Amino acid sequence: MKAIILAGGFAKRLWPITLTQPKSLLRIGNKPVIEYILENIDKTGVNEIIISINQKFEKDFKYWLERFSPKINKPIKLIVEPSTDESNKLGAVKAIDFAVKHLEHNDDYLIIAGDNLFDFDINNFIKFYNEKKGFVLAVYDVASIERAKLYGVVNTDEKERVVQFIEKPAVPTSALISTGCYIFPKETLYIISEYLTQQSLGDMPGHFMQWLHKRIPVYAYKFEGHWFDIGDKEVLKNAENWAKNFYNI
Repeated sequence: MKAIILAGGFAKRLWPITLTQPKSLLRIGNKPVIEYILENIDKTGVNEIIISINQKFEKDFKYWLERFSPKINKPIKLIVEPSTDESNKLGAVKAIDFAVKHLEHNDDYLIIAGDNLFDFDINNFIKFYNEKKGFVLAVYDVASIERAKLYGVVNTDEKERVVQFIEKPAVPTSALISTGCYIFPKETLYIISEYLTQQSLGDMPGHFMQWLHKRIPVYAYKFEGHWFDIGDKEVLKNAENWAKNFYNI
């Protein structure tokens, strides 16, 4: 299994903070967001990590990677998306497609959004994937119907298969939401390009999930603990406070 970290966005909702530094390299506590993800992956059987970035922050990531890569045991490489600003960004689904087309299709892929901060063990996510033998996504109970309106809301059956997925519903049917963590079996990689040829919503992973679960089995791994989708300044502050308390920083 290989891992792809999506870090090619421009984080407009965090401007001006992210005008001069990429969101994945923002420090939470004593290290960048992306290092929490990579240190978690380093404890798994993943054999290679790919980070998908944009041209604007290529130098920032190369500088950071030179100093970070000796700290973990997995090889890490960068793939540079052909985007320089918000106007020509690829978006998450197109970024996955771009990365996969530059890689071999002989392995499964763990894909994680680079602005995800969580404390669940990725080994358990991979174990769930091996049990289900199909596409899986990680889901989290935000414990608030109002908050669920901001995300893709998931409903599952008794076998944990997704039976309904609605992106940012006006009236959520649950508080169980999709996070930016997925595992693609190698035999399903083709479906990303198929989706993009039929849809014009390449920047919306939720719309991809709405479309996907109606075509192939998709299973939801529910995790507990802490999770932060670092998309705005309020969540960024909450994540910083959590890190200070959790790590006694």
